[in-house]
Amino acid sequence: MRQMDRYPFIFAIVLFLLAWMLGLPVRAQSAPLNDIRCTLIQDAQGGATLYQDGVCDQRVSPASTFKVPLALIGYDAGILSDAHTPSWDYKPEFKAAKRDQKSVDPTIWQRDSIVWYSREITRRLGAEKFAGYVSKFGYGNKDVSGDAGKDNGLTQSWINSSLEISPVEQAAFLRQLVAGKMPVSAKAHEMTRAILPTFAAGDWTVQGKTGSTRLGQDGKRSLGWFVGWAEKNDRRIVFARLVVDAKRTDMPKGLATRASFLKDLPQLVK
Repeated sequence: MRQMDRYPFIFAIVLFLLAWMLGLPVRAQSAPLNDIRCTLIQDAQGGATLYQDGVCDQRVSPASTFKVPLALIGYDAGILSDAHTPSWDYKPEFKAAKRDQKSVDPTIWQRDSIVWYSREITRRLGAEKFAGYVSKFGYGNKDVSGDAGKDNGLTQSWINSSLEISPVEQAAFLRQLVAGKMPVSAKAHEMTRAILPTFAAGDWTVQGKTGSTRLGQDGKRSLGWFVGWAEKNDRRIVFARLVVDAKRTDMPKGLATRASFLKDLPQLVK
């Protein structure tokens, strides 16, 4: 009887091995991808959490939200001067989308989320200074090495690559920024706060930056960020909303993430 009891177990192993050899999906091989959702709102001054929902401590690519620390870097290093200087002309070698093939200044860069302008800032900065700033900021995992074997950290690390940050870390960074406590000049703080796009959410005045990318080597997961701060009367908050879909969506996820947050904010924090 003991030998008979072993047959189901042996049969299960045989089925597993056959499925593995034939390339069929096996539940034990990989866990299914899950959606990631986080909304985090904190008091800007004291850091008290006013609202939190979802997974907020998982690191992912910052995508275009990295334009916020990059603005601090650009102004502190003297590459950027004011809200409209420098204005750089588009060049064909940038290989940008048609909508981005135009002259761009710091305000347009943030408003329209122009990737080639970010890359021109980091190229002028150089790899050593770039890595130094990111490390000094304590930004996420601080890894600007880029894709393995491609030597593209200077121009790609923040877009579905080596650099990652969690919503909790985004909020901590933003609190330091609005308080003027980042290790950069007062002008860098002032100008970065000045060029971030402004929105209305009920009685709240919101400044923030979206981020969109597709995660993984196959690009099958759509990521959307909206991070920033908001003010109402004498109150100031910082926020981070992150949405990662298990399936790819065609529209930039950051725009939808921003729209949903602006709609939700008046109900989330009274």
